Amino acid sequence: MASRTPQSHAKRARELAVKERRDRKRARKAEAAARRAAGEPMPATEHDAVEAEVEVEAEAEPPASE
Repeated sequence: MASRTPQSHAKRARELAVKERRDRKRARKAEAAARRAAGEPMPATEHDAVEAEVEVEAEAEPPASE
């Protein structure tokens, strides 16, 4: 029986990693589609959270007296 070369092991590992990434991405997309279908609000991203903090801070500051 022939043994596999280290290159074929590396190739198999790369292929498996790509497949796993694709599967995780499909699962995330399916979950997001289910949330949209159910009418749930989408979770905020980190960027959105930072923008919201800046807006809240701007609203909380008292107007400057001249």
